[in-house]
Amino acid sequence: MSDERPGLLEGAVWPAENTKLFGHADAEAFLAQSYRSGKGHHAILIEGPPGIGKATLAFRFANHVLTYPDTSGAPELLGDPDPTSAVSRQIASGASHNLLHLARPVDEKTGKIKSAITVDEVRRAGRFFSQTSGTGNWRIVIIDPADDMNRNAANAILKILEEPPKRALFLLISHAPGKLLPTIRSRCLPLKLAPLDDRALGAALANLDIEARDDDLLAGANGSVGEALKLLNYGGGEIIAAYNEVLGAHGASARRAMHRLADALSGKDSDTIFEFFTSHVGDDLMRRARVAAIAGQVAAAERLARLHSDISERLTVSDAYNLDRKQTILSILGDIKQPGP
Repeated sequence: MSDERPGLLEGAVWPAENTKLFGHADAEAFLAQSYRSGKGHHAILIEGPPGIGKATLAFRFANHVLTYPDTSGAPELLGDPDPTSAVSRQIASGASHNLLHLARPVDEKTGKIKSAITVDEVRRAGRFFSQTSGTGNWRIVIIDPADDMNRNAANAILKILEEPPKRALFLLISHAPGKLLPTIRSRCLPLKLAPLDDRALGAALANLDIEARDDDLLAGANGSVGEALKLLNYGGGEIIAAYNEVLGAHGASARRAMHRLADALSGKDSDTIFEFFTSHVGDDLMRRARVAAIAGQVAAAERLARLHSDISERLTVSDAYNLDRKQTILSILGDIKQPGP
């Protein structure tokens, strides 16, 4: 994690500073042409898996709007932002008076990123609009990701979306739009981004000076630059191997493997790899549930689906109450190891 950019993966480029985007030409063209028409939606929900470029697209579009405030004179396509322009410099430094980026804040006491976007963060949007109401400029709010808003924050942003200020644009980033209030989704135009294909992923990694020669890396990344960086720079491959070892072991060997994995995931500065692990476990359970269902093993498929839901809830509770991470991991692994009905 970067000390200057909380949450930024090692080897990644901060989305506000990123001048390149790969694999989403259709979405870029849609945004540019919609904006040029003067009939663009005031709230766009950019959906898709983590690490595929959603935040980069949001900042890229914001840069386009602020660079060309007159819709009729805007280009038909989004170009690469000019890092030397005043607009780009202000966006990259967080100093733009016309752009507000809302994300999970850092807890001043612990120095760690909070578990949710709070209502206090959303109130910044209210102050942002009131302070810029007389400028006549576009005012853009990026919520990154909107999934992280707690209930109070979500209700607060909903009130603004219901009666948006003039020349206001909301760009909501979502990894899992089903987590958002239906009333928020109904007030947004959905823009779905797909995982990157191998060619786009390879180009994106090359832009980060990474040669994606390993087919296992491309396969394991699932079309996500973020996942590729976790595999390369955070030991993600070793964590997957350790998880598979747990699944294949029995008795005392399984218990030892579980403790080794839990120790690796609960050490200092392990937040990124822990999130990688929990995401991998969720994906694995749902994959196994689909395989069981296709094979006609209905009871097994239902058990795996319930386990996926139960583990997700348990992780939420563990995070909210700051429960012992190692014990949470051991509990999860123990349940996964339980034989099916």
